[in-house]
Amino acid sequence: MTYDKLRRRERSQPAQKMANVHRGKLLTLALIVLLSVSDVANGKDVGDDPATSVRREKVKDAMLHAWTSYEKYAWGFDQLQPQTMNGVDSFGGLGVTIVDALDTLFIMGLDEQFKRARDWVATSLNFNKNYNASVFETTIRMVGGLVSGYDLSGDKVFLEKATDIADRLLPAWNTPSGINYNSINLVTGHAHNYPSANGNSILAEVGTTQLEFIALSQRTNQPKYQEKVEKVIEVLHKNFPADGLLPVYINPRTGKPSPSFITFGALGDSFYEYLLKVWIQGNKTQAVNVYRKMWETSVSGLQSLVRKSTPSGYAYICEKNRNTLINQMNELACFASGMLALGSSGFDPQKAQMILSLAEEIGKTCYNFYQITNTKLAGEDYLFTAGKDMSADSLYNLMRPETVESLFYLWRFTGNKMYQDWGWDIFKAFEKNSRLETGYVGLTNVNTGAKDNLMQSFFLAETLKYLYLLFSPTSVIPLDEWVFNTEAHPLKIVSR
Repeated sequence: MTYDKLRRRERSQPAQKMANVHRGKLLTLALIVLLSVSDVANGKDVGDDPATSVRREKVKDAMLHAWTSYEKYAWGFDQLQPQTMNGVDSFGGLGVTIVDALDTLFIMGLDEQFKRARDWVATSLNFNKNYNASVFETTIRMVGGLVSGYDLSGDKVFLEKATDIADRLLPAWNTPSGINYNSINLVTGHAHNYPSANGNSILAEVGTTQLEFIALSQRTNQPKYQEKVEKVIEVLHKNFPADGLLPVYINPRTGKPSPSFITFGALGDSFYEYLLKVWIQGNKTQAVNVYRKMWETSVSGLQSLVRKSTPSGYAYICEKNRNTLINQMNELACFASGMLALGSSGFDPQKAQMILSLAEEIGKTCYNFYQITNTKLAGEDYLFTAGKDMSADSLYNLMRPETVESLFYLWRFTGNKMYQDWGWDIFKAFEKNSRLETGYVGLTNVNTGAKDNLMQSFFLAETLKYLYLLFSPTSVIPLDEWVFNTEAHPLKIVSR
């Protein structure tokens, strides 16, 4: 399907008393702003100027280069190693790059490439592997990628394959509490947790399967998938703290949190993202209100973790260890800017504007993560020191998507082209530092530019897709019809 075919067709609060006039005007102004923002986000096309169109085509060219390199050197393998020009099976030999890239190829109108990928899925994708798979990674990449491929194309082969792998993952939820284990053998069904977690399940990994399994139940009319993943939320809801911030370890026997740190970065991040997105996926109906309420509680907790750097005043999200705040922010936590923008419109007008402003502040910080390094690509972790703003603590870059993802949402919800310019800066830095003749690679050091030897599948699934959509009209994948999983696979919104 071509790019054009994806494009969709085309109260005031007066004051009662003089003492409330000023507040009433502010609320009315906020509502007007939010209504115009809603127009941008929900498909009232903001147009497609020539300069933006050129940028979009450059991103499409990058995707074509990444995909062609994968096809040439690593076809059927999980991921490409561009420097050695060979493939590597990082996920048990499931052809992860092919499945992860399906919807990106479709959205960009790369029809021939999509057909070859589809044919490989139909004839060669085999889940009967004696491999201990990550339930989280397999769900977001494989189940999410396949269901998204089905939603976009209507081709039932994707739904059949999604059902096959989901059935192999289901025994991971057979625990005393219903909190799933994080790893499972795809042949034997034996599930367990990682030794490094001391027998615990990881918050982000148990709370980031709901979108995919609910969607699969909706498409197949088999409730078993939804029942398993919603049981997890039911258990977590019973033990949900007043500030909405759960530690990263959950005991799968009791369902209760285990003593550990709190973060919106690695190990915690997408749990909070999915509370909001399941509410959106369910079309914001009564059946999914518990997700919105839990999310709003967690947003209050997030606000309690926000601090500002000195001297420049960059807003950042601290981590928390018991009662101690840690002035560190993981690049993965940059997703929170986009999450806040996406969820802002569910609040009353005044609070919605406040949450959207916070989203913009955090987005600015994350853009600065890129700008302060020599390559203009972000490191993995940043420390915040009084009087010195921020510094990169972990210097590698895996071509992650979180910042450009948030820029996409900020642009959709504000219409501010500054966010497109920021995304273009990041894209140019990838082109300059990560592009090789044989694909794209990450960096082992964002100051020296030293390169690694891996083209992550999420670069095709997420980073390039969000950049492409950042430069596309808002009617391409409109946010009132689609919700993205944490691997950037768009799923159709269906009322519960």
